[in-house]
Amino acid sequence: MALEVGIVGLQSSGKSLLFEALTGTRATGEVGMAAIPDPRLQQLAEVVNARKVTAAAVRVVEVRGTGPALLGNLRQVDALLVVLDGFSGTRTPADDLETLNLELLVADRDHVERRLERVSKQAKSGDAKLKKEADQLERLLAHLDAGHTLADWSEELPPELEPLTTKPVIAIVNGAEGVDLKLEAELAELPEEEAAEFRSGGESALGEVVRRLAETLDLITFFTAGEKETRAWSLRNGQTALDAAGTIHSDIARGFIRCEVVRWDDLVAAGSHAEVSRAGKQRLEGKTYVIQDGDVLNIRFNV
Repeated sequence: MALEVGIVGLQSSGKSLLFEALTGTRATGEVGMAAIPDPRLQQLAEVVNARKVTAAAVRVVEVRGTGPALLGNLRQVDALLVVLDGFSGTRTPADDLETLNLELLVADRDHVERRLERVSKQAKSGDAKLKKEADQLERLLAHLDAGHTLADWSEELPPELEPLTTKPVIAIVNGAEGVDLKLEAELAELPEEEAAEFRSGGESALGEVVRRLAETLDLITFFTAGEKETRAWSLRNGQTALDAAGTIHSDIARGFIRCEVVRWDDLVAAGSHAEVSRAGKQRLEGKTYVIQDGDVLNIRFNV
């Protein structure tokens, strides 16, 4: 399953523009996909003469507004992109970021309070586990009322909670001092060649945003390289070949036999899978092999 990021911001900050620029689609409240730029992908595709090239991507969700109810829709995302107004001249990005952090804190407080009300009622049955959670939630609520976030909580949080204030936050200033989101949204509607020509061959300003996101989430990229399709995939750093198989398809993970691994640059230098194997630079790995950034995988499986 693709990792997910939520876009938040105060009114008219440019949230929809960021969504459109990242996904290349009009913001309609739907989920979109943002490609992660990686120059290695095209090099691999050329080596194997791939008919289709697919970049790794993260799922993007825009929330139109703030407040506990709306922000609560982002409890399952992996990170938050916070859009700040740096173009109107009427707002200060640093102040807006502080306001949004307070909104997240209030949303978490509301979440804990509602959970406490529900668990307290259930705990009247005498269930020791529920009573223990109710006691912890009472202390958590006092912690939040004191102005602290759940990220500051020193104990383990109840697993049922899905806090917002523990999520990584990446701030994006919409304006001359950051990213011109209006321009990027317009360029996203153009054919790739025209957009690249406008940028004089340079990369979208959002490429750095997506890379920051990948770094914040500690993502690595692995590849599958074939003539039918050459594709990049995202994985958390430290995950295994079995995790990679599951990222591609659950059936592949279920029937995993072994994994043939080559380094992307070895494959490019050799010019083909056959040549890189002949050079002794392909190896077999099992389920527990920890995937490295830049690995090219061919997973053997049988369902």
